[in-house]
Amino acid sequence: MIRVALLSRWHVHADDYAREAIAHPDLQVEMVWDEDPDRGRRWANELDVAFEADIDQVCSSPDIDAVIITTPTDQHKKVMLKACQYQKHIFSEKVLAFTIEDCQEIIKQAEDAGIKLMLSLPRLTGKEFLQADHALNEGWLGDLSMIRCRLAHNGAVAPAGKEAGWLPKRFFNKAQTGGGALIDLGAHPIYLTNRLAKDPKAVYARMQPQVSKDVDDAAVVTIEYASGALGVVETGFLSYSSPFQLELYGTEGVLLAEEGRIRLKSIHYGDNQWIEIDEQLPVVATPMEQWVNAIQTDEPTFITAQDMMQLTMINQAARHSHQEGKRIEVSDIK
Repeated sequence: MIRVALLSRWHVHADDYAREAIAHPDLQVEMVWDEDPDRGRRWANELDVAFEADIDQVCSSPDIDAVIITTPTDQHKKVMLKACQYQKHIFSEKVLAFTIEDCQEIIKQAEDAGIKLMLSLPRLTGKEFLQADHALNEGWLGDLSMIRCRLAHNGAVAPAGKEAGWLPKRFFNKAQTGGGALIDLGAHPIYLTNRLAKDPKAVYARMQPQVSKDVDDAAVVTIEYASGALGVVETGFLSYSSPFQLELYGTEGVLLAEEGRIRLKSIHYGDNQWIEIDEQLPVVATPMEQWVNAIQTDEPTFITAQDMMQLTMINQAARHSHQEGKRIEVSDIK
């Protein structure tokens, strides 16, 4: 049994990870810590577990083996390095950190401490990505020329009679979050596009504050890859009923995925006609299941340190591109 402390209820997915941990047969939630002690005590009472106000006491406790981190993003590095210091395995909400340099430090400290570090990148386990990856590996698309991936919702849209949308106000605190739609929701299109196209080289980004004061409500990022392929990442908090879309275009085929429906047209498949595909592919475990398995067996995870690094790399390059109004080589990002 892996004994877990939940670190902060700040993130909107904190309750989701708590439920997943509680339901997992090999995890036992033992403790809660929160940078907001009142919020933390309420959560601990709801879960009927201990609350500890001192993060050092949590991480040094012999009764804790691992931590699930859903703090404000600006606290990730501090909390993760604390967990590394006391050799506690780490599961965290995205992103790992704001800068590549901080990511490198966290990953090295985790490796040196012999702990398992997992970032929740769940759409790498979804059928849209798996079918697209399979199509590329089978050569059905030929040479990849472009990927477009869009994920958006209406979290910043205020309903009639309301001052704000359903996303909590703290999600628009730039100091805590590092940004708005792109660093939060846009993370999913970024890591999917990176994994499919591989080896990002340059970025051009526009990050638009439309109703928010300090952060972007919508963003578009163009990513150049070493192969010559282009990636177009779209995201936003102001889109009503926006479907998740993943589109891959190649020299010999095209794959279009939208809300679970995946269509392919290829000179190598289905007599070069549009056809819905649902190949029977190996199931990829959820991020939390991968993490638990890695702790127990020391086997490598499907989600990698490179996925974590490249996610921050694109976000960091996008910030520079937007601020400077120009294309940014990722090799210039420190």
